[in-house]
Amino acid sequence: MKQALPTWIRDWLDVIVPVGEVVLVLLGAWLLQRLMRSLIVRLGSTRGLPREMATVMRRVSATLISFGAVLLVLDRLGVSGTVLWTAFTGFAAVGAVAFFAAWSVLSNIFCAVLIFSTRLFRLSDYVEVLENGEKPGLKGRVVDINLIYSTLQEVGPDARDTGSVLQVPNSMFFQRTVRRWRGTTVPTRWLDTPAANAAPQESR
Repeated sequence: MKQALPTWIRDWLDVIVPVGEVVLVLLGAWLLQRLMRSLIVRLGSTRGLPREMATVMRRVSATLISFGAVLLVLDRLGVSGTVLWTAFTGFAAVGAVAFFAAWSVLSNIFCAVLIFSTRLFRLSDYVEVLENGEKPGLKGRVVDINLIYSTLQEVGPDARDTGSVLQVPNSMFFQRTVRRWRGTTVPTRWLDTPAANAAPQESR
């Protein structure tokens, strides 16, 4: 069919077709980024996704989409597949090293996503992290949740001062048993003094 076209059109096809494919790839990448942004905005409005997390998700998705678009564009422009694969494996190796180097930070970020998606607790809830069985551990009112820490306002007679807060790594909530109270009422057991909670000793 190409031979049936005029000579001047056949000469331009070798330029027009790759350029058209590149334009389609770029357009598809732009539309995909817009779709991801709208999806993240919807998650923020319906699921209470924090602004910091939404920003990170937008940047990560934009980077991945842009990287894929660059690879496709280079492939349509005739760059060797071996060169692309070598570059990809090099970036993957660097990314793997960075991933393991920042594992603790990334695990907290992933756990922050799980906290919001599974609704483990919300702002203004009262939570208590149990160490072993029923042994009480960290406890307080949730006043902030970010990518790394969840901030608990200490409550009860054992709180050191009214402005004291605990910054608990998000991963800890998935390594311990968590007891949660909904609403804004302080659990009564937190307001009791340690002496009142202690079991009465037998008289000798």
